[in-house]
Amino acid sequence: MTKLEQLIAKINRKHVYIQMHNFPDPDAIASAFGLQELLKYKGFLATICYKGKIERYSTEKMCQILEIEIENIEDIMEQLSEKDEIILVDAQKGNSNIINITGEEIICIDHHPTFDKREYHFEDIRPEVGACATIIAQYFFENDIPMNSKVATALSFGIRMDTKNLSRGVSKLDMEMLYQMFDKCDQEIIYSLENSHLYFEDLVAYSKAIYSIQVYDNVSFADTGRDCPEGLIASVSDFMLALVEVTFSIVYSRKKEGIKLSVRSEVAKHDAGRITKEALAGIGNGGGHAAMAGGFVPFEGDDEQVELLVREIQERFLRVIKP
Repeated sequence: MTKLEQLIAKINRKHVYIQMHNFPDPDAIASAFGLQELLKYKGFLATICYKGKIERYSTEKMCQILEIEIENIEDIMEQLSEKDEIILVDAQKGNSNIINITGEEIICIDHHPTFDKREYHFEDIRPEVGACATIIAQYFFENDIPMNSKVATALSFGIRMDTKNLSRGVSKLDMEMLYQMFDKCDQEIIYSLENSHLYFEDLVAYSKAIYSIQVYDNVSFADTGRDCPEGLIASVSDFMLALVEVTFSIVYSRKKEGIKLSVRSEVAKHDAGRITKEALAGIGNGGGHAAMAGGFVPFEGDDEQVELLVREIQERFLRVIKP
């Protein structure tokens, strides 16, 4: 049996929910959209859902152009029951970037490392793959299921975004799937999405980060300001890593519930996921890939207390990186 056939065999209801991580990015949305089409081909209906909001313009534009329908969990909460079956895409149970909703998480498809092992009826978790969309694309080809232009465009854009245009964490399978989808996808749409991803106000976050950046022996820390969108925090972290003097970047933003961090590394010996997990142990949580990771430290307090916490976070990262 192929992995898709194994997945299908674990579904017991004609309608399922596909849950993405909070504040979903193009890879999560593309993966959910592709899986929704696969399930439709197999005779199942699926509702794609998420918590939070679509923060980046290019992600919102992607949904509009490709007619991807996704539901905010808050809007469908009342219709969920304990008998509902949930498929997690681009996320895993127990992570800080996904909430528990009513129903049973029976299936997980993801490309992030597993730090908190959970049980599913079926799982396909491949940390060696650069994007979750790659896994979904492979399901189409290895099962000879037709792929329309909208799905191919979404999956291709998702792969390109999560691998930073094939420059980060890319695998041979990512390349193979992009090659097989090349003639199926709309290159003009992808070009348009890749070149319209900043709002004018996003420049404020870049400005704050540049003004606040601190560098300690190739490790940089930067603040994007209060309530910066998660996708933008990640983009600024990528931007900081482009500096010649920086090989490990930590960018953070104070949120209502605490401090959100995005971490990037270009040095093989400095695994961003491992370092973030160890640095935040006891005060928060984090993890991810060797090249990119994320973290969150819950906190309530005034500005002076936040400064003290940020200083502690910096010291924790530096201790783990340079023991």
